[in-house]
Amino acid sequence: MGFGVWIDQEQGIAWAQGTHEYRPMGAAAISSTDQFRPRDFRQTRRRPVGLGNAFAGFFGSLEEVNVFLRSAPYGKSGRKTRATPAHL
Repeated sequence: MGFGVWIDQEQGIAWAQGTHEYRPMGAAAISSTDQFRPRDFRQTRRRPVGLGNAFAGFFGSLEEVNVFLRSAPYGKSGRKTRATPAHL
């Protein structure tokens, strides 16, 4: 299990896409100040293509994602996002 995370700084939304070997979780969108829960994910939902340069990283669990979201703000003085890896 793993999660890719994108931060839409303009809208204040965090997107996560769950990956699993045999059953993809789909994606979830929440306020960037909230926390992800398993019930937020829908298999039919995909992250917006326009977030190609808003990739925040890969995480091994939702707990790690939530700690990351609470740890530092994004923007001019906070963490920076990068381009989405090609395999996603």
